[in-house]
Amino acid sequence: MPKVIYPGTFDPITNGHTDLIERASRLFDEVVVAVAYNSKKKPLFDLEERCELVRQATPHIPNVSVTGFSYLLADFVRDQGATVIIRGLRAVSDFEYEFQLADMNRRLAPELESVFLTPSNHLSYISSSLIREIASLGGDVSEFVDPIVRDALKKKFSET
Repeated sequence: MPKVIYPGTFDPITNGHTDLIERASRLFDEVVVAVAYNSKKKPLFDLEERCELVRQATPHIPNVSVTGFSYLLADFVRDQGATVIIRGLRAVSDFEYEFQLADMNRRLAPELESVFLTPSNHLSYISSSLIREIASLGGDVSEFVDPIVRDALKKKFSET
C-alpha cells in the first residue's frame, strides 16, 4: 500500500489522533504524521514541541514518522512521494469542512486521494481545543491524552 499523510496541527495530540494513526498504520505501509504550522492559529505548543509530542506518543507504531511543514498540503504530499491524505471525522459536523478540503486538494492535485477514518466511539468527542481548555482550568486530562502530553500540558500551564 502507498505512503499516507495524516496532517493536522496536533495541539496537542490526543488519544483520538493516536487511534487514527494506529488504524492508518494497519492500512498503509508508511504513515507520515504531518504537523502543520498554521500562522492563523495561535498554538499552545510551537511546531517542534508538537512534533516531539507526536513522536513520544507513537513510538509503539513502527511504520510512523513525524515531520513538521509550513506550506501548501498538496505540495507537501507530493514532496513526500505520497498520494493519499488521511483525515479524521469525529462527527457529522466535521464532514462539511473535511469535504471542502478534500475537494480543494483534489482540484490542486488531482492525483491525491483523501481517505476518511473515524475514531473509536469512546474517543469521538475528544478534540485538542477541549483538552487545552480542560488543562488550562486545572482539570485532569489523563483519560484523553498520553501521559507525556498530560505532563507537557501541566508544565505549559504552570508557566503562564
